[in-house]
Amino acid sequence: MPNSGGTGPNPRPEEPQGERLPLTADNLRLLWSKTYNTQGKPDWSHIFQYYHEDIVFHDTIQRIEGKPAFIALCERLTGRCKELRMDIGTVFCKGNERAFDWTMTMMFRKFPSTPIFGCTKLTLHEDGRIIAQRDYYDLWGDIFNGIPWFKRRYRRFMRNKFG
Repeated sequence: MPNSGGTGPNPRPEEPQGERLPLTADNLRLLWSKTYNTQGKPDWSHIFQYYHEDIVFHDTIQRIEGKPAFIALCERLTGRCKELRMDIGTVFCKGNERAFDWTMTMMFRKFPSTPIFGCTKLTLHEDGRIIAQRDYYDLWGDIFNGIPWFKRRYRRFMRNKFG
C-alpha cells in the first residue's frame, strides 16, 4: 500500500478516517489487535462499522441476530471483565471467508486470569462487511483448567463420557 509521499509501501496498514479498510489478513490483525488491550476494558467501537446490519453471530453459548443485538453482546462482555486480551495467531483469507485462531485471556473482578483458546470464522457480505461470525472454543474446559481441584475431575468425566 503506498504511503502519502509515494516513496514506497507502508510497514503496516493504517486505517483511513471514516473509511472501511478491506478485511485482508493484515488489516484484520491490525483492527482486532486494537480491540483488546492489557490496560483496561476492551473497545469494539472501531470495528462495528465492519459489521453488516443483518449480522448473525454464533458461538458455543448463544446465537445473536442483528447489529444492535451484537453491539449489546459486546457491551455485556466488557461489563463482566476487568480486562480482556486477545492474541491473534494465524489468519486465513479465501474468497469471502476469513478465519483466525486466538487466545483470549479474561481477567474478572474476583477470579484469576483465564485463557480461552479458539478460532473465529467470518463470512463477508458482497459489500465487504461481516454478515456472519462463528466463534469456536471450549469455554468450560479452558475455565476448568484454571481450577486445580476440579480440573482432573472434569477431564476424567469428559474421557469417561465422550472418549
